[in-house]
Amino acid sequence: MARRLPPLNALVVFEAAARHLSFTRAAESLHVTQAAVSHQIKALEEWLGVALFHRIGRGQGLSLTDSGRAYLPRISAGFDIIRSATNSVMGSRRSRVISVGTLDSFGLLWLLPRLGRFLRAHPGIDVRIMSADLDADALAKGVVSIDIRYGEGDWPDLEVTRLLSETLFPVCSPGIISAEKPLRTPSDLRFHTLLHDVMVTDWRAWLAAAGVDDIDTERGPGFNHSHLVTAAAINGDGVALGRSALVADALAKGQLIKPFDLALPSKFSYHAVCSSGSIGDPVVAAFRDWLVEEGRTSQQALDAIGGPSML
Repeated sequence: MARRLPPLNALVVFEAAARHLSFTRAAESLHVTQAAVSHQIKALEEWLGVALFHRIGRGQGLSLTDSGRAYLPRISAGFDIIRSATNSVMGSRRSRVISVGTLDSFGLLWLLPRLGRFLRAHPGIDVRIMSADLDADALAKGVVSIDIRYGEGDWPDLEVTRLLSETLFPVCSPGIISAEKPLRTPSDLRFHTLLHDVMVTDWRAWLAAAGVDDIDTERGPGFNHSHLVTAAAINGDGVALGRSALVADALAKGQLIKPFDLALPSKFSYHAVCSSGSIGDPVVAAFRDWLVEEGRTSQQALDAIGGPSML
């Protein structure tokens, strides 16, 4: 008689805990309590008759045992197969829907203005754009099939494709420049309100690279989303340190101008990330390939407007 399957919910919990090497983070990603995670892991270990984790001292986290390391890739592969099989049996209409996770500002200022081209080229595919405010494990949980992330590309066990790199430089509405408030040189920024994107490189770094050290870099309003600081700059509220991928369209439309050549390179880039199992889905592959092509075209435009960079 074939042996019965282990408790499937416990396998889900094991996979999350093994990825995070933390019961606490696994509980957060699964929206359960840490006690529930601990209970499920204990039940699975008892069912298997082997320990899956080494419990390191309080606050030190976890490590996988040899059995746990051998078990994890097989369980992860099994979940990928289940997801693929589920998509197949749910019918062709469902398989033509793709959910894409994206950062708020990138989604608003880069992805949405270009999305129409994908929809026209693939009229049978329905796209669902999901905010990055979703749980960080939305990709692993199958909530999205592709996640657009900003970072150094170091996401292990995932398919990671770089889309865009960017630079940072001052931008403003042309209407705020006048004889009384010029912007001929970086030192002229003393006459203008500085707008701060608090999530990226601050004004201090750019002004230091420009050789300006007598401007108060703390003054001026700050915003916790890049699209907000970009909108404030378009409104004429001051000068923002713009991210090239997010301000390129506004520069092309004349809503913003780039008064100085100097640009700082960002150490982070935008990447399309998906699971190794899902990239075999032709709908996922089609959207990923479209992102790559749009990224290539956009990168050429960004390189043209970036100007000299200070490495």
